[in-house]
Amino acid sequence: MASAQLALQSVEFAHPGMTTPLFSELTVQFPSAWTGIVGPNGAGKTTLLKVVTGELEAQGGSVHRQGLALYVAQRTDDAPEFFEDFIWAPDATVLKARLRVSEDWPERWSTLSHGERKRAQIAVALWREPAVLALDEPSNHIDADARRLLVQALKDFTGIGLLVSHDRALLDELCMHCLLIDPPDAVLRPGGVTEAMEQQENEETSARNANDALRRTENRLQAEAQRRRVIADQKAAASRGSKQKKIPAHDHDGRAMRNLAKVSGKDAYAGKMVAQMNKRAGKVATERAEIAVKKRYETGIWVDGASYMPRDFLLRLPAGSLPLGGGRQLHFPDLAIGGTDRIALTGANGLGKSTLINHLLGRLQLAAEKLVTVPQEISADDSRALLEQIKRLPNDELGRVMITISRLGSRPSRLLESALPSPGEVRKLLLAIGIVRGPHLIVMDEPTNHMDLPGIVCLEDALAECPCAMLLVSHDEAFLEEITHIDWHLTREVSGDTRLEIIA
Repeated sequence: MASAQLALQSVEFAHPGMTTPLFSELTVQFPSAWTGIVGPNGAGKTTLLKVVTGELEAQGGSVHRQGLALYVAQRTDDAPEFFEDFIWAPDATVLKARLRVSEDWPERWSTLSHGERKRAQIAVALWREPAVLALDEPSNHIDADARRLLVQALKDFTGIGLLVSHDRALLDELCMHCLLIDPPDAVLRPGGVTEAMEQQENEETSARNANDALRRTENRLQAEAQRRRVIADQKAAASRGSKQKKIPAHDHDGRAMRNLAKVSGKDAYAGKMVAQMNKRAGKVATERAEIAVKKRYETGIWVDGASYMPRDFLLRLPAGSLPLGGGRQLHFPDLAIGGTDRIALTGANGLGKSTLINHLLGRLQLAAEKLVTVPQEISADDSRALLEQIKRLPNDELGRVMITISRLGSRPSRLLESALPSPGEVRKLLLAIGIVRGPHLIVMDEPTNHMDLPGIVCLEDALAECPCAMLLVSHDEAFLEEITHIDWHLTREVSGDTRLEIIA
């Protein structure tokens, strides 16, 4: 492997149409081993990976890299470059076996599951032995067994690795550092994501506490200055009254003159104290201005308007089979979705989960506007079209959608300025549109894929309390356990076919 070097100096970048840059004066030197890139959807994580690997050019500053730099995208639309070369390369045998990549995959790319496609992307990238490897959501779509194989393969990588992921366990297991992005700032912190975010939270808490203490001090000084100002005004009025009094002709010892001098002296002293209080309050205000306190946005959504379907069933489907390609079949028993059912569809990659979902969607007894569907992947063209559709919504509906987006942890203004929303933002948009229309059924294929960590927590809370039926496809067992109570589990039979078992 070539010698690895990667450093950014005063880098600035903004997409066309943005009023503020994603990065400004970003300076960081990445060490060997894995560094997590962490931040909310739309913060520029993918953009950063493309800038450091040369797919995008920085608009300011410089990027110093040495050796081959590769970016592995989130999307799995197209087969990776050099896939055919990899398949037949003698030195790729170990990687093909390790990540279970079959030799016929290039010919049947369109029939592969997204999990299989993701393994192929990463296998080809590792085979090319880059000095810098930037992975964008590598554990998306991958089942537990494949994830274990992936982690071991990535642990053996010896170059500079950059990892964008919503998978907290993966970030903690692989990463020695994390770059926490909150535009226009980015801070490199030691440790996995848990340690890095705890350190950030502690620093932000300390900053808020210090800011609150200084604010209270500033308020007390301002109140004291006001009190002394009132006293000074009263003394000044008394002084003016004294000056207007005539000095009696028989007052030869000048007693009245001495009294007048005393009043004038107190007036000057009171004014001086007011100035001192204002000066001290100004110093405290200056100290406060030097403390960086991050703005906190309200998060957490309630699926407003959602309701149970008045009928008993949204779907009744008699037992049957579906073709999966390669002569394989998916066999299922009688299936039904009731108005209050929360169903998890589980199973390893390649068993036909997405195929079954697509089959069910065409047979629902439900008005289209009462259905929320979020597919496993959305193409770049469809993502652009969705954002343009959102921008054309009536103002009141657009406002409700953007409030939901905000409460899922993304900044609406930055999203509306973008030409191509990130995959995580697209999922939030699809969910938000459905939520504001009051769904009876929510169907999500890999709901946590591409979502940032705050968004996943908000989504889990919202779905757990949502008064409608749900069908969720996911490898995230903890997520499903919080939300669902029925498991439709797919297993592979000896013949190679898939069979669905219902576990209530």
